Amino acid sequence: MTNDTARTSAADVIVRSIRPDEADAEAAVIVRAFAAGPYGHLPKSAERAAFEADTAGRAADGTVLVASGADGAIVGTASVLRAGTRYSRVARAGEAEVRLISVDPGAQGAGLGAVLTRASLETALEWGSSALVLDTGVRNTRAQALYERLGFVRDAERDAAVGAEVDSVVYRRRLQQRDDVMIRRMRDDEADAVAGLVESAYAADFELSDGYRADIVAVAERARDHRVWVAVDATTGELLGTASTPRAGATMSPVARAGELDFRFLGVAPGARRRGIGETLVQHVLLLARIRGLDRVVLNTGPDMLAAQRLYDRLGFDRLHEREYRFVRPDGSGFQMLAYGRDADAA
Repeated sequence: MTNDTARTSAADVIVRSIRPDEADAEAAVIVRAFAAGPYGHLPKSAERAAFEADTAGRAADGTVLVASGADGAIVGTASVLRAGTRYSRVARAGEAEVRLISVDPGAQGAGLGAVLTRASLETALEWGSSALVLDTGVRNTRAQALYERLGFVRDAERDAAVGAEVDSVVYRRRLQQRDDVMIRRMRDDEADAVAGLVESAYAADFELSDGYRADIVAVAERARDHRVWVAVDATTGELLGTASTPRAGATMSPVARAGELDFRFLGVAPGARRRGIGETLVQHVLLLARIRGLDRVVLNTGPDMLAAQRLYDRLGFDRLHEREYRFVRPDGSGFQMLAYGRDADAA
């Protein structure tokens, strides 16, 4: 363990998907973390050792996330698995499961466990999972306190189903608000359909300049840099609505400040209006902010978008007058761009 690794803090790391050449280093972090934990004194079964070493297998079941320091060294890892795959053991249909959340002993105490858990939640959210579940040993009280702080709730009914080598408890964090609507990250092949949806939604309420129309329909480009979310009918898969948020650590508009999440291009398909889709998408953005540990959600909207303003008022957003500005069109005309904000964890 180098001194650089020992000084690692949450602010120094990035969380990303593992590269194939990092499999041995990732497995070694798991071994060291387990040895330093409350069960490190117990013998390890051959099955457990094989599970820890099978980085490629875990990645095939979902994704393996790694936290890497400034020098690129792996200091933490988590495996996010889809229900029904080989290494998932407590997830039910539609859920995701996270296993082997591990922080190198030299980097522990810096909040990396929370960083990895938040990243696992966001991964499951992108998949459209109904919830993220996990299990941990009853002696691992520090981990239990972390999960409860991040919104997980004990699911004692599943404790007996774990089948672990030690007594374990199961936790669950709900991610979807409704059974009839799923929100997930847009797939690449949906970009044209989403562009058409959001263009029609805005054109119905707002006079679109050529430049603004081009910005609205640039969905594929936006998805490369940020996150484009879609709401779909959980039964038919029909596209119902969309909203865009920045990637972690970034912003999409000048309205956002440090510790805030902004969102843009909220749109509902004409045939899906009056089904609460806009509200569901905004609640999804608020959930994402809480998962990322951000304090507030903010946005801009135009003065003609009265339905959107009524929605934000109803959901507890306040006008941020000091952040509003005049938008000027090429012909010299313009309008006041409104700003709204709400605490992410407000009731």
